[in-house]
Amino acid sequence: MQRKLTRRTFLRNAAWAGSGLVILSNSRLVRGTLANSKLNIAGIGIGGRGAANIQGVASENIVALCDVDEKHAAATFEQHPDAKRFKDFRRMLDAVHNQIDAVVIGTPDHTHAPAGVMAMKLGKHCYCEKPLTHSVYEARLMANIAREKGLVTQMGTQIHAENNYRRAVELVQSNAIGPVREVHVWLGANFDGPPKPTDMSQPNAPTDHVPVPAGLDWDLWLGPAPYRFYSPAYAPFHWRYWWNFANGQLGDFFCHYCDLAFWALKLRHPTTVEAEGPVHPESTAKWTIAKQQYPARGDLPPVHLTWYNGGGYPALVKERNVPQWSSGVLFVGSKGMLLADYGRHQLLPETEFAGFQPPDPFIANSIGHHREWIEACKTGGPTTCNFDYSGALTEAALLCNVALRTGEKLTWDAANLKAVGCPQADAYIQRPYRRGWTL
Repeated sequence: MQRKLTRRTFLRNAAWAGSGLVILSNSRLVRGTLANSKLNIAGIGIGGRGAANIQGVASENIVALCDVDEKHAAATFEQHPDAKRFKDFRRMLDAVHNQIDAVVIGTPDHTHAPAGVMAMKLGKHCYCEKPLTHSVYEARLMANIAREKGLVTQMGTQIHAENNYRRAVELVQSNAIGPVREVHVWLGANFDGPPKPTDMSQPNAPTDHVPVPAGLDWDLWLGPAPYRFYSPAYAPFHWRYWWNFANGQLGDFFCHYCDLAFWALKLRHPTTVEAEGPVHPESTAKWTIAKQQYPARGDLPPVHLTWYNGGGYPALVKERNVPQWSSGVLFVGSKGMLLADYGRHQLLPETEFAGFQPPDPFIANSIGHHREWIEACKTGGPTTCNFDYSGALTEAALLCNVALRTGEKLTWDAANLKAVGCPQADAYIQRPYRRGWTL
């Protein structure tokens, strides 16, 4: 049955479309549910960040929960005693796919794509933590499947829903600082000088064999990743700093901070990527400087984006008297600059913007990052970090590490997922899965 498009719905969708968001043309109301019904949701990876995500959708029916670590997930299991419990998400989806509408994925990065692809192939809407995937290839695949299936998706860049980002985007898009050709994004700067600390040696892989804790299925935790014996240096908390499972500090935060640049400047795929930092076969880089070039987009000029983590401030901070915030996104326009972080933004130089009146808000405030996804699953409305948008953002993040690990400046062929003339990049763009795991 087709739903009548009311004037209110049309105006709401038009407002979202005007802010550069994707409007889904069809509503996948699984089992014919109505917009005011509750979704039936399954959770995959429900400890730590995953627990917060389940809390974010707890207004709905939590039908099934899956985690490989009983202790780490215990609190979430206890909060939802009626939910069916599983350790292997593949068995869970086989068992309950006819009973659920959507999945929420909060596993370590290396399992995002196997879980998300399986769920979406079964026609389930998907919410997944950031970065969307562990590899560039996986990010493209997730976006393609979501598009082909017409599913409602959202990546967990929760700060995207806060009003501060929206007001900063409006300033850039209303030309308050003029055309922007340069963006600097830094994370955790804590001293003056070049962002190349000398006291950050890269750890080697653990060598001590430690018993696997009771309640943890280590083989399932490894999932598609190449085998490593259990170590508390990996799980449950420190997996993010090993290439086998994640992409380090850059993979953790690029999708949060560079989200603002992607949104405001309508970025998508870089044409070149280069990076420097310590390279180790097992542990991720403790500091990175990555440079990306983006092409012109319609009337918008080309953009050079530089990322810094684990060190100091960009030279421009001192040169232009920019406030030394520990983390920041600095847009450099022809008429001025805009500095922003999660909770604040500032036009610079302050004297030149004294008395400046910001534009009337034209990007609607969010109803909440999780709520936005829930409502879109029910109505076919938009989400602001759908996999088409967040997949490209994730690709850009992960390409920095591809450039770092190859030691090459990459010329990126986005259409074919190829680093032109750099075949050694292929192993980092798409890695083989451990036996028994497929997409």
